[in-house]
Amino acid sequence: MENENYVNSVIKKHLETKLKELGDFIWAYVVLSKNNMSISAHATNYPDKWVEYYQENNLQFTDPVVITALNRLTPFSWNEKINLANESFFSSIFEKAKLYSIISGYTFVLHDYKKNLVTLSLLIDPAKREETERLINLHKGTLDLLLASVHEEYLALISLSKTNDSHLVNENIFTTRENEILYWASVGKTYSETGTILGIKTTTVKFHMSNIVKKLGVTNARHAVRLGIELHLVRPVS
Repeated sequence: MENENYVNSVIKKHLETKLKELGDFIWAYVVLSKNNMSISAHATNYPDKWVEYYQENNLQFTDPVVITALNRLTPFSWNEKINLANESFFSSIFEKAKLYSIISGYTFVLHDYKKNLVTLSLLIDPAKREETERLINLHKGTLDLLLASVHEEYLALISLSKTNDSHLVNENIFTTRENEILYWASVGKTYSETGTILGIKTTTVKFHMSNIVKKLGVTNARHAVRLGIELHLVRPVS
């Protein structure tokens, strides 16, 4: 549980930072297993009481936003694409949500290779509808990429946690040379500069960075550096 909370907190911090650059959003990132509909992870600034009520009552089984997302690959507006609210038990969810000012929204969707449904939902305040919809439409491509990037980070964090039996943060998973290269990259040094500092060829630096990327389960060096910093895996070089 402690590790799960840590992963959620890292993801929440990342999303808060990136979304603030685009606008003032109320949002929720949710990872849901399509095998059993259980919620694997979530990060949100939704009202705490609503989040608690949602989880206690397992509303993901009847949430029309979730059900719609299961059958979509593209983002959708709740009021435009959801046609399930006429059913009484779907309507009851919306009625309850209204008590927490959750009325309308826009959801971005991702289906990953682990059979998870992943969503990033942004609430639309009726009092700020025009502005919020403008921001969403303006940044739609960026938000779609943000969801993919954040979920990639989530999968890497989960993979690291399982591999190291919840003790990864206190262990050094890199060789001495890999740690040196990761450290110098974390302080902004280029491959060429790192090679000069360590007395090795630039190609050798790139080779070790490639191994670091593989160990962290990410796709590029920039992501590896960011994840290494967030997980406190970067060791000072003496």
